[in-house]
Amino acid sequence: MRCLAPHPAGSYLSEPQGSSQCATMELGPLEGSYLELLNSDADPLCLYHIYDQMDLAGEEEIELYSEPDTDTINCDQFSRLLCDMEGDEETREAYANIAELDQYVFQDSQLEGLSKDIFIEHIGPDEVIGDSMEMPAEVGQKSQKRPFPEELPADLKHWKPAEPPAVVTGSFLVGPVSNSSTLPCLPLPTLFNQEPASGRMRLEETDQMPMPSSSSSLSCLNLPEGLIQFVPTVSTVPQGLWQISGTGTGVSSIFIYHGEVPQASQVPPPSGLTVHGLPTSPDRPGSTSPFAPSATDLPSMPEPALTSRANVTEHKTSPTQCQAAGEVSNKLPKWPESVEQFYRSLQDTYRAEPAGPDGILMEVDLVQARLERSSSKSLERELATPDWAERQLAQGGLAEGLLAAKERRRPHETQVIAMLGKAGQGKSYWAGAVSRAWACGRLPQYDFVFSVPCHCLNRPGDVLRLQDLLFSLGPRPLVAADEVFTHIVKRPDRVLLILDAFEELEAQDGFLHSTCGPAPAEPCSLRGLLAGLFQKKLLRGCTLLLTARPRGRLVQSLSKADALFELSGFSMEQAQAYVMRYFECSGMTEHRDRALALLRDRPFLLSHSHSPTLCRAVCQLSEALLELGEDAELPSTLTGLYVGLLGRAALNGPPGALAQLAKLAWELGRRHQSTLQEDQFSSADVRTWAMAKGLVQHPPGATESELAFPSFLLQCFLGALWLALSGEIKDKELPQYLALTPRKKRPYDNWLEGVPRFLTGLIFQPRARCLGALVGPSATAFVDRKQKVLARYLKRLQPGTLRARQLLELLHCAHEAEEAGIWQHVVQELPARLSFLGTRLTPPDAHVLGKALEAAGQDFSLDLRSTGIDPSGLGSLVGLSCVTHFRAALSDTVALWESLRQHGETELLQAAEEKFTIEPFKAKSLKDVEDLGKLVQTQRTRSSSEDTAGELPAVRDLKKLEFALGPVSGPQAFPKLVRILTAFSSLQHLDLDALSENKIGDEGVSQLSATFPQLKSLETLNLYNNCICDMGAESLARVLPDMVSLRVMDVQYNKFTAAGAQQLAASLRKCPHVETLAMWTPTIPFSVQEHLQQQDSRISLR
Repeated sequence: MRCLAPHPAGSYLSEPQGSSQCATMELGPLEGSYLELLNSDADPLCLYHIYDQMDLAGEEEIELYSEPDTDTINCDQFSRLLCDMEGDEETREAYANIAELDQYVFQDSQLEGLSKDIFIEHIGPDEVIGDSMEMPAEVGQKSQKRPFPEELPADLKHWKPAEPPAVVTGSFLVGPVSNSSTLPCLPLPTLFNQEPASGRMRLEETDQMPMPSSSSSLSCLNLPEGLIQFVPTVSTVPQGLWQISGTGTGVSSIFIYHGEVPQASQVPPPSGLTVHGLPTSPDRPGSTSPFAPSATDLPSMPEPALTSRANVTEHKTSPTQCQAAGEVSNKLPKWPESVEQFYRSLQDTYRAEPAGPDGILMEVDLVQARLERSSSKSLERELATPDWAERQLAQGGLAEGLLAAKERRRPHETQVIAMLGKAGQGKSYWAGAVSRAWACGRLPQYDFVFSVPCHCLNRPGDVLRLQDLLFSLGPRPLVAADEVFTHIVKRPDRVLLILDAFEELEAQDGFLHSTCGPAPAEPCSLRGLLAGLFQKKLLRGCTLLLTARPRGRLVQSLSKADALFELSGFSMEQAQAYVMRYFECSGMTEHRDRALALLRDRPFLLSHSHSPTLCRAVCQLSEALLELGEDAELPSTLTGLYVGLLGRAALNGPPGALAQLAKLAWELGRRHQSTLQEDQFSSADVRTWAMAKGLVQHPPGATESELAFPSFLLQCFLGALWLALSGEIKDKELPQYLALTPRKKRPYDNWLEGVPRFLTGLIFQPRARCLGALVGPSATAFVDRKQKVLARYLKRLQPGTLRARQLLELLHCAHEAEEAGIWQHVVQELPARLSFLGTRLTPPDAHVLGKALEAAGQDFSLDLRSTGIDPSGLGSLVGLSCVTHFRAALSDTVALWESLRQHGETELLQAAEEKFTIEPFKAKSLKDVEDLGKLVQTQRTRSSSEDTAGELPAVRDLKKLEFALGPVSGPQAFPKLVRILTAFSSLQHLDLDALSENKIGDEGVSQLSATFPQLKSLETLNLYNNCICDMGAESLARVLPDMVSLRVMDVQYNKFTAAGAQQLAASLRKCPHVETLAMWTPTIPFSVQEHLQQQDSRISLR
């Protein structure tokens, strides 16, 4: 626990925190704060460990260690406590306030004498030691009303106890020592060497016993008659005894001992001094505070901070139990037996790892994602596409990422974390890895993890309760008693709920605005249950982890998520490593190298292997081909890949079985589903065949009658197969399923997003090795007509009129078709200037684009900014001879140059430097200015090297530069821009105008004026609305005659007065080359502006 020094004002407010996190307490004045203390969960014992720091600045932090019932401070803090207390009247007054608080809190009619004995007066000789004390039977049965502060004695504020109580702990012994030289010396362990007589411990007659030679130099302890209080603590100070004296505090000496307290059976019979303990709170074993939480309220304290005292009472303690109470336990807090059994069974459910190739897990990058508006005029949001170098990776892996996200949330608030990714990126595998990580103890911040596949929730008409969602719909239904559910509901911050494949949920639309059930145990609809979770009314404080494809309305629902992550898929190296491990797990190590060579011979499939699902499909087909012979080769399209996987299975199946399965896949896709019931098959033979060939399977958590397709891409392929074979689809409606030219009326819902590519491949590829291999030549009667319709549609498209996303989809369709006429039409109609600004370019996109550019036979200029293209894809496009100019993120380009330089690829490096351009450049963030500085630094390094000479074309040819950072970042970034401004020798237009002001001010203008004489080509200078005053106007007037190339200058809406305007007008007369000076500003009288305009017509007041 961390305590902050008290502030001048405020009150004691303590919010309960999770045991694995630090709690923060702010201590204000104690007067007037009693009710807040009583309503809080704070243990009053904590007040005895916190000392007054009113004279400090309120910034210092004191480390305290928190256990379920104790607080301790370390030796340095304890010494500082005594130093600050010495001679401090305010401190003594504060402790008097604490005594007043004790009197108020613990004065009960039934416990009045007991609490007074404990906290105020010496306890009589007939009382018992704390560990043997029996509480009155009526304690806890009735509660009397506490007196209000005005009912207490008037002089209680300045009243102090006669002697402060001594405290004996496992680490500390604190007590008054009136004269240490007058008492016999005794090692602390010998205080507990004999059984106490009648539960009493007296220390009048003691014997001095020798200490071991290895002990501390101070080997004896003197105790006076007085009060001693036992509090178990953790070990935080070195072994030994110290005598610490302080004056003016009421404590003459303090002894600190660090060591284990021996068993009660070894305590000697005492005489003289009586030692008392505090009463235990009802239902709180081992705790001495009525405010201390019970053991069941502390389900997950950090293991080192726990003690095995849950079953030890203070009035009945056996020697064995007493010994166990003094030792630190590494076990979890004592849970009810039913909760413990459920916890173990849940761990066993998620601990099992998949066998064989299914168990191959590759560490992929988790990228922090964000949503942004799709356009300035639209309120809809979509997943942002950062540049490669701007990606923010989730550091530390899975466990650390979830822990960091949990620590950032507000207390008692539900946290929503979304894991997004395209189909086949491995989101479900990742969700399973999260569950296994918890089962193996790598997510200690959660007591329970529940993983629910969302297809299990699609049960129209059913009413659900929260316990149904947690216990009945997971991968294996679990039996849980009501006690388990009650335990979980009381501690929602220790629960992680995973909803996998959230896009398949039928009730996802509008759940944020639906009404939810009033209580967790009451049944309600699925929409109401989701609304309760996401509106933070049910299981409030839990962590919701969603995995989903970022599509449609779901993205709008996730706009208020606390954290968004995106799975980036395999890199090229990871894909090849997966192939190696796949054949090792399959027991075909001899084919491993050959399979890798087959994949490398197909660059298109290698680029698609960034998707784990497709990478596995390639491995499966390679395995089947290598078993047939050495002359195997992989197909060059995705259509050929899935035809090869399904061809042998289709030929061995019942007649028409594949077509029936394809129809089911299409109908489910239209309903945004991937699961089906067994009775939906036309016959049992078809169902048995499909399950035997792995085309459908029982998904985790589903009923026995529920089946699902093993991958989304397989469902897309089967759906396209149905469109190609079906006579129910009209020919004229077929082009709409390509989704290349969206219709305004009744737009096609492209949920099965892989259908357009598979459809063109199935229809246009040679029938003998495509459709004929799947269903036979007799079942392709409608294909010829459909081929003509699609060919006519594709050849009428004008690629130059399509948006970037549709253009890329058209290129993929033309590639899958493998039809020369369609491919030539598409590539020859490509415009010379291609902009993919803001459109994500995946590795397959970069490969198909590069192939099309090479086949076009003309020069191209590419804009690749904000595409997220990886370095290998950027290098392959830049290296094409047909690409003469390209724009990309500065950070990505500089990183590419550095990589090429390190690998010694001189020719490609030279080409990349010559083709790169930044014209025009608009700096919208501090990072843009920093990247521009790196570009200039690269040019200076390049110019100073011996093997290269000259300026970078990107720097040399920049003519227009805009600076629009706004009032916050503008003043910070502008000096950095000024320092590199002279490097742009061809700069003609410098625009420092922004809608929200850049606020460069007089100082910025002064710095800028020093660079103007070196900007020989500058023609237009825009300083509109930049908080320029008279000093800035004077700087501009002084340098204006030296700007011989300047034609237009705009200084409107600044803050200079008539004096500054007159200086600019006077300087303008010396500049016949200047054509326009826009100078209207509200701080200049209009009459002055009119007069200046009459003197020089070049002054504009527009």
